[in-house]
Amino acid sequence: MQASQKIGVFDSGVGGLTVMKALMQRLPAEDLVYLGDTARVPYGTKSAEVVTRYSLLNARFLLKHDVKAIVIACNTASAASLPVLESEIPVPVVGVIGPGALAAARATKSGRVGVIGTQGTIRSEAYQRALREARPDVNVVARACPLFVPLAEEGWTEGGDEVVNAVAKRYLADLSGGEIDTLVLGCTHYPLLREAIARVMGSTVTLVDSADATAEAVESLLRGRGLIRASGQGSHRYFVTDLPERFAEVGARFLGRKVEGAEQVDL
Repeated sequence: MQASQKIGVFDSGVGGLTVMKALMQRLPAEDLVYLGDTARVPYGTKSAEVVTRYSLLNARFLLKHDVKAIVIACNTASAASLPVLESEIPVPVVGVIGPGALAAARATKSGRVGVIGTQGTIRSEAYQRALREARPDVNVVARACPLFVPLAEEGWTEGGDEVVNAVAKRYLADLSGGEIDTLVLGCTHYPLLREAIARVMGSTVTLVDSADATAEAVESLLRGRGLIRASGQGSHRYFVTDLPERFAEVGARFLGRKVEGAEQVDL
């Protein structure tokens, strides 16, 4: 592997663009290739076996684009398929759960941590295991918040929106008030709802964004292997398995900039 090679990123759809954004900010010289499996979204309601099969297809597609590492920018896919990809893919693979859990374990003072995510992520208990590995005395409360994903994709993200606030309060009200001091945003859609989530949880709860933690982990991995591209401005390429126009429209909200030239592919 060489520093000049690209970093591959895949997700079930647009949510992984929050990880893509974090990588752009932390590693601006790197060429990034993103694949959104928009034909099969969502992954969160599917079995681990099916998600792993899709993840292998995604990773093998990215390998064709000369990547030096692959980032699973999807919590559900990270929970279901990371060990399989690590054993079958010939480049380093980074998921979002390990880095997010480690960041939360470092952030909590009380040892009481909340995790919110899709049904698939919460059902897998991957965050719970990763948190206990990082800090054995941790007490984890997990909660599936499935309506957050469509709200984020529709652009209903403002903390002052009464619908967003009502949904956030319904999911999270019983976690506020001191039960936890740290909350992991265990889905790549959830950072868009950060304001509403913070409003419910209050100022005493630290919100952990796994996207930022993952970008830090990727930088550390590449630096340790001498694979960091030191200078220049990286290129960014986007592939989807369905509806590239919709991906570009919704994706701009996640990326914080225009999504240029999304190409449709058949895996």
